[in-house]
Amino acid sequence: MIVITGAAGFIGSCLLTKLNKENFKDIVLVDDFSNNEKSNNYANKNFTLKVERNDFFSWIHENENLIQFIFHLGARTDTAEFNQNVLDELNLNYSKKVWELCVKYGLPLIYASSAATYGLGEYGYDEDNSKINKLKPLNPYANSKNEFDKWALNQINAPYYWAGIKFFNVYGPNEYHKKRMASVVLHAYNQIMRTGKMKLFKSHNPKYRDGQQLRDFIYVKDVIDVLFYLMTYRKDSGIYNLGTSHANTFSFLTDSVFNALNKKSKVEFIDIPRDIRSSYQYYTQANINKLRNIGYEKQFFSLENGVKDYVVNYLKNQLYF
Repeated sequence: MIVITGAAGFIGSCLLTKLNKENFKDIVLVDDFSNNEKSNNYANKNFTLKVERNDFFSWIHENENLIQFIFHLGARTDTAEFNQNVLDELNLNYSKKVWELCVKYGLPLIYASSAATYGLGEYGYDEDNSKINKLKPLNPYANSKNEFDKWALNQINAPYYWAGIKFFNVYGPNEYHKKRMASVVLHAYNQIMRTGKMKLFKSHNPKYRDGQQLRDFIYVKDVIDVLFYLMTYRKDSGIYNLGTSHANTFSFLTDSVFNALNKKSKVEFIDIPRDIRSSYQYYTQANINKLRNIGYEKQFFSLENGVKDYVVNYLKNQLYF
């Protein structure tokens, strides 16, 4: 039995599909299932049971002997969330409890961290454990993720296998419910279809021209392939970056969406909203040497090809993965 927390969400539901394709059917979904917008993410997929997020810990105590692996992907992911109590409860304390139960019952664990922990990248974008205490996350969400990373690294007792995954900018099917926090690809598609153009943020940093801000965008199909690999590999515990190791500009991403739609690019630049301006990352690029060094050799989608697959095979008909 495999457990996925955050299973109704973006990455969790895509992982469910990946596991089904690999012939894993005994899967338990953990989430807050009250959001009906997420229901299509797991509709018509094979799983054993749905467990409400608040019931998960008591469920583990009763079923630990059946569990083979836990993917802890559930979190409050809104970078504009400033309620520290919510973040402490869902991103920090909940994750600590999952970890402790994995230790108690001898369960392997993969949990979701975030590239947002790197802040402005003052210390680079590699998984050097000695730098994690120095990182300066730019918002409470990112700080909650970094606090858990620090806590995990300081634990004397750890799951016999564990991996914390610093996701960079993930895009792809099953993110329809994310609204403001959805990827730029989805926002671009919706705006282009509605208005014929795309609004991009101006640069408020003199080092970057408008639209030339750089991010490491990774397709969700690549993400779930890596998660599956780590589940089967189960060696070399630690924190791993998960990006493509190649940064692209927002202008290139937008052009890729226009190209996938066979439309001419038309872009308008707008100010970054003040509530996120101070926490805006102008550059991210994952160092994935650690992942490559444990034997993961598969090449990632290029941004252009990933966007084309997403637009043509999912967004045009509002399909799910």
